[in-house]
Amino acid sequence: MRRLIEEFQSSERRVCGLMEIPRMTYRYQSRRDDRELRERLLALAREKPRYGYRRLHVLLRRDEQNKEGERINHKRLWRVYHDLGLGVRRIRRKRLQRMLRPRPILSAPNQEWAIDFASDVAASGRRLRIFSVVDSYTRECLALEVDTSMPSRRVTRVLARIMESRGAPVAIRSDNGPEMSSRHFLAWCIEKRIDAIHIQPGKPTQNAHVESFHGRLRDECLNVSWFWNLLDARRKIAAWRIEYNCERPHSAPGYQTPIEFA
Repeated sequence: MRRLIEEFQSSERRVCGLMEIPRMTYRYQSRRDDRELRERLLALAREKPRYGYRRLHVLLRRDEQNKEGERINHKRLWRVYHDLGLGVRRIRRKRLQRMLRPRPILSAPNQEWAIDFASDVAASGRRLRIFSVVDSYTRECLALEVDTSMPSRRVTRVLARIMESRGAPVAIRSDNGPEMSSRHFLAWCIEKRIDAIHIQPGKPTQNAHVESFHGRLRDECLNVSWFWNLLDARRKIAAWRIEYNCERPHSAPGYQTPIEFA
């Protein structure tokens, strides 16, 4: 029996020597008693299920100020919090993914229309939404529809009204707003055999023609006009659209007006 004990002790010394750890550390067993902390932490976590360990630590420290007891270290709290599996799960939003489509080389009208929304406020405080339709080749503003709301059915009615006098476009380029990504709008594009091109999220430069147009609209019309109400806004914006198409020289077509270039 003594020989077996000596062999075990010698093998233990060899293991400790190979691992290069002190013998006392090798034999150490934790004497921590976290049962009380576990119970208190579980009770708080049930009351505040969306609190992380830092906020729970603050609540525990508040209890310590009212009761005399051991001060809880945040590292100890994190260890117990992690052992109990109380980590708060973060809800990650699903982000829309769009593939980048190459820009076509435009050579004629109605090959691509660009659509988007702008906004302003009337003197009464009512929010105004302005729906813009621009021909990407001729730079003509085909429509500026102004209202307090603009659902997808209103959008398709405006586009259908333009198509009655001008014909259907090959493609319509837009962002990923709810009006342009709704089932109604997509079904309408399929019915009319129009290619609905959606830009990548957070990439407004992929719809640069209408973004540039909105810059001119805001600089020359919205920022210099005072709209008393919805009717006044429709009248002034419609007058600016006629001026833009028929009088304002555009740099892209050699400083011709969009109507002259078309």
